[in-house]
Amino acid sequence: MTYEPLHHKYRPQTFADLVGQSAIATTLSNALISERIAPAYLFTGPRGTGKTSSARILAKSLNCLSSDHPTPIPCGKCSVCQAIANGSALDVIEIDAASNTGVDNIREIIERSQFAPVQCRYKVYVIDECHMLSTAAFNALLKTLEEPPDRVIFVLATTDPQRVLPTIISRCQRFDYRRIALDAMVAHLQKIAQIEAIDINLEALTLVAQIANGGLRDAESLLDQLSLLAGTITAERVWDLVGAVPERDLLTLLKVIHGNIPDQVIEQCRHLMNRGKEPLIVLQNLAGFYLNLLLAKTAPNRPEMVAVTAPTWQELCTEARTWSLEEILRGQQLLKDSETQLKNTTQPRLWLEVTLLGLLPQAQVIPLVATAVPSRPQTSVERPTEVITAPAPVNQPIKPAVITPTTRVEVPKTEVKTVASDDNHEQIWQQVLEVMEPPTTRTLLRQHGSLFNMEESSAYLSISSEQLLKMARLRLTNIESAFEAVFRRRIKVHLQVGSATAAMAAEVSPSPAARIQPPPETAPTPPITPENKVMTVVDIPPVKEAIIDKKEAKITASGTPKTPSTELPQKILNFDSSLETLDQDVDVSEILAAAQKLAKSFDGEVVNMGYSLPENSAAETKVNKSLENMTIVRGRPDVNEILDSLEEDEDLPF
Repeated sequence: MTYEPLHHKYRPQTFADLVGQSAIATTLSNALISERIAPAYLFTGPRGTGKTSSARILAKSLNCLSSDHPTPIPCGKCSVCQAIANGSALDVIEIDAASNTGVDNIREIIERSQFAPVQCRYKVYVIDECHMLSTAAFNALLKTLEEPPDRVIFVLATTDPQRVLPTIISRCQRFDYRRIALDAMVAHLQKIAQIEAIDINLEALTLVAQIANGGLRDAESLLDQLSLLAGTITAERVWDLVGAVPERDLLTLLKVIHGNIPDQVIEQCRHLMNRGKEPLIVLQNLAGFYLNLLLAKTAPNRPEMVAVTAPTWQELCTEARTWSLEEILRGQQLLKDSETQLKNTTQPRLWLEVTLLGLLPQAQVIPLVATAVPSRPQTSVERPTEVITAPAPVNQPIKPAVITPTTRVEVPKTEVKTVASDDNHEQIWQQVLEVMEPPTTRTLLRQHGSLFNMEESSAYLSISSEQLLKMARLRLTNIESAFEAVFRRRIKVHLQVGSATAAMAAEVSPSPAARIQPPPETAPTPPITPENKVMTVVDIPPVKEAIIDKKEAKITASGTPKTPSTELPQKILNFDSSLETLDQDVDVSEILAAAQKLAKSFDGEVVNMGYSLPENSAAETKVNKSLENMTIVRGRPDVNEILDSLEEDEDLPF
């Protein structure tokens, strides 16, 4: 007699024989009793849970000759039941969708379904693994599933319902098969072991059911293998047969890892290697045992959730009390990361030992890294573009004055405290601009103004130039009204010339002379004597006056420069406008020539600013003719022309 595997021999023949699927068995039995048969069914669930067996039971129940109508209890003895059981029934067609995926195969089924049953009452098509069908095949089957021929029933079975088209699912009655419970599976295996006279203890039988992970067919196949062993079958022999690491060895390895004993970790690892265990299998089994440890830590009252024996579970729960949740999760993450490395390496044994040593508590301590002290930002002060501002006209002649060297005040490389609140100042400034009226004032300040400091009841604004500062002071009431609308209290607004960056840098400077204070609006600027001439370096946004540094050849004009470089910062040099002495040997004609050349390069002109010198002096005659054109350069010259002019004459006399 031909040998029959256990999972074939003990396949359920009626709905009552289904293990762990009582809800589905009851529903289908009631449908048969009431003769409310759907044209299409969809059975979904993990492998080995009874989907194909249920389809065969349904086919036998519909066509059993022992009854004149469908019955939930087929006899299993009539010719139809036996033909369905051995797969020779003409009207029950089982199709493997994995090998019949094309639309042509489905069209053939549709054409054959038009014919009436030959032997049975119903023609039943069982399409196994239907998720393997192509989209075109599914679409070809849609119409037939919705309106099938009379006495034709389709049963679709799949382990992956997500790959089945929703339009197919909506036309079928869906039944979801769940994994079989551990108790029901152990009871079923005990029954088979008694019938087949298999000497296996309950601990090993429970382990078989746990290894099957809810699949009865897998459990029956494993029991069939174990039945070939001589003597009593124990849990250790089950582990050896499946090729996994015995749970006692894994528990021992877990204890020496947590005990921080490196030499015993290596010894236990090599003991497993010498017994023929593959490094990757050891790693994977240990990762699974970490999961068991995690369940023992979080759910000690749920032993059915793990695939270990009862004594091992008790020891595992005891061991889990000494572990922290962070240690378990960190170990699982390390094992997960090492699995890919072990699969691709040529030295898996070496890297397994390294991984196990990395699981030791002393290896998982995160070293304290000294917090790097961030370096203080250095406020770099670039060389200013020296521009001589024309002095105010005077009525009385002055003596020639010697221009003393200007003292440059360097801003020390000190951390600017207000830089941390730049974003906050910018947000406040944008809120103020939103409510500022009229729109012309808002546009003016948005382009040429910025908020660089904020106090309890004062706000400090920087304006890009003196001329724009005068215009802003005329609108001071509107500006203060906007601040009052935002803060809901009166805010005093102070205006000054310069950029916010330079203003803040000067504000933190240790030198009183370099500190930019918000000037009183009515107080005049104090005169600066030659002994304490101070150059104040501030950044200003682009204005319409072009500024030239002949040493560095930096040029900034209003608008966007023609060169692709970034916008050059502008510097302005302010010094005392009163000249007390003038060198009598100065060649004024050279100064005039340079001024004319400079004005020409800027497409400007030389304008008389009303200078006067001591009467009857040698310089007066020259200057009266030449200083009629003391220049303020205006216009928008071409940047390349200015650079060319500076290269041609590097020896300007001022």
